Amino acid sequence: QVQLVESGGGLVQPGGSLRLSCVASGSTSDYNAIAWFRQAPGKEREGISCTTIEDHATWYADSMKLRSSITPDRAKNTVYLRINSLKPEDTAVYHCAAATSCIVVVTSRWEHGMDYWGEGTLVTVSS
Repeated sequence: QVQLVESGGGLVQPGGSLRLSCVASGSTSDYNAIAWFRQAPGKEREGISCTTIEDHATWYADSMKLRSSITPDRAKNTVYLRINSLKPEDTAVYHCAAATSCIVVVTSRWEHGMDYWGEGTLVTVSS
């Protein structure tokens, strides 16, 4: 079992930035990748980014690749997601998920491959 805890959400003004954290515990050898997702009220879940823990390879959804950056810290079992130039439409609950492979996650259009989920952290972008 892998437990994931997200943090770093909150109220941010438009144009601001946030760094979200995803801390993993438990059987950390059970996964090789961490992906970030978000779900806005009334909308489908959306994939943002995925990184492999071993070699730091990264993938980004087209909609977020210009404004986001994913960074793993293997020593801390933590993966960070930084989002810049935040907009009101970025308001959502942001979740991280542990996966065996980013390739599976990405090639399934962010639908499959996620084995464990965190409960999420709420990001509200508003003035």
